[in-house]
Amino acid sequence: MSTPTKIYLDESEMPTRWYNVVADLPAPPPPPLHPGTHQPATGEDFAALFPKALIEQEMSAERYIDIPGEILDVYRLWRPSPLFRAHRLEKLLDTPARIYYKYEGVSPAGSHKPNTAVPQVWYNAQEGIRKLTTETGAGQWGSSLAFACAQFGLECEIWQVAASYRAKPYRRTMMEIWGGQVHPSPSGVTDYGKQLLAQDPDHPGSLGIAISEAVAEAVKDPTIRYALGSVLNHVLLHQTIIGEEALLQLAKVDETPDVLVGCTGGGSNFGGLAFPFLREKL
Repeated sequence: MSTPTKIYLDESEMPTRWYNVVADLPAPPPPPLHPGTHQPATGEDFAALFPKALIEQEMSAERYIDIPGEILDVYRLWRPSPLFRAHRLEKLLDTPARIYYKYEGVSPAGSHKPNTAVPQVWYNAQEGIRKLTTETGAGQWGSSLAFACAQFGLECEIWQVAASYRAKPYRRTMMEIWGGQVHPSPSGVTDYGKQLLAQDPDHPGSLGIAISEAVAEAVKDPTIRYALGSVLNHVLLHQTIIGEEALLQLAKVDETPDVLVGCTGGGSNFGGLAFPFLREKL
């Protein structure tokens, strides 16, 4: 019997723990450095930006962290996501390889990013935070955070790189439908944005500028925090639900992959898929 094209998990089979690869590394990763002192940052250094629970996850060496029930309830809107066998691609390439891909585009925002946006918003809500700020480039992360904020009743303020803000109006519409307040960056909201616009009213912006504006707004008010969609340990932790599901799905067809492939920017997409498989080798 040939392998099915689509391999599903039932909702009851969805993983209920995130995997923390730090627990299995031969040495802990280097700590982030404080931008002012250039010394290793402490939990207190992050307190103005992130809630206590996420700071604890950022610095945790626990192998598994249970996923709270309210987060699982939102995950079930689209998870478990399907695993596909790429039969036609195999035929086109005339390869003996069996190619599978995990499709995260079934999420409401259309990417893997709600996997971390939902828990980030939930943990902030648990600590009484009323609003989250963030940056976005093309709009995928901004859409994901706006969606997640809508699930738990938080405000969401987003700085989108100005060139993308102008080029992608429909992505902006999606963020606004979910209640997000979207500014082109640089904006007239922050002092830094005003300074850049004074130099160039048509400034195209950059992700670094958008981050600076979102952080500047967050640190002004103790009821506001900042959310980041990649790079950080707790973000990669949340994304491991991708790989945990994929392990279970491949087991259904008695497959063990030889190679894992994924696009990598900040690393959360590839890490989310690869880390649970890496655990089996460590």
